[in-house]
Amino acid sequence: MLAEDMDMVRGGLVALLERERGMRVVADVGRGDAIVGKALECRPDVAVIDVDMPGIDGLSAAATLRERLPQCRTLVLTALGRPGTLQRALAARVSGYLLKDAPPSELGRAIRRIAQGGRVIDPELALASWESDVSPLTVREADVLRQAATGAEPAEIAQRMNLSTGTVRNYLTSAVAKLHARNRLDAVRIAEEAGWL
Repeated sequence: MLAEDMDMVRGGLVALLERERGMRVVADVGRGDAIVGKALECRPDVAVIDVDMPGIDGLSAAATLRERLPQCRTLVLTALGRPGTLQRALAARVSGYLLKDAPPSELGRAIRRIAQGGRVIDPELALASWESDVSPLTVREADVLRQAATGAEPAEIAQRMNLSTGTVRNYLTSAVAKLHARNRLDAVRIAEEAGWL
């Protein structure tokens, strides 16, 4: 199964994978919030998921997919090789992480390896991740900051997350302080650039 939000890229990847011997694309989706439902319906061996998806991001979808359909292994694709994003992918227990600028033949090899129970991680990105800083944010702070990145105000975030508005403000203040940001928008920018959101 393939999840990619850009129609032309998704179509190209489907065509590329359909040419691989012994491989068949059973479904493709363009939104993150469609991944789990479609995977439960078609039961793929491997789900190839873009990180940046509308609805919910690819890493959140991959984590939910692991809970709901553990036999489906996941390969995450991304255009930006950020160490923080790799760390989040590993925390979501994905089976592989590949940059979109890898040679096309690498995608087929990665899917085969993952389908056989192996793991695939871009070696340069793995090294960069090993040498990079770990996110200073708690899981809750990152969740609240991710909601703030959508433009939601503290009261709206509180309602979405079943928290009090004061608690949301405390998480935002803590995130701003930990990231040495000027304000919450700056905190979102810093965390996104580091790959922590």
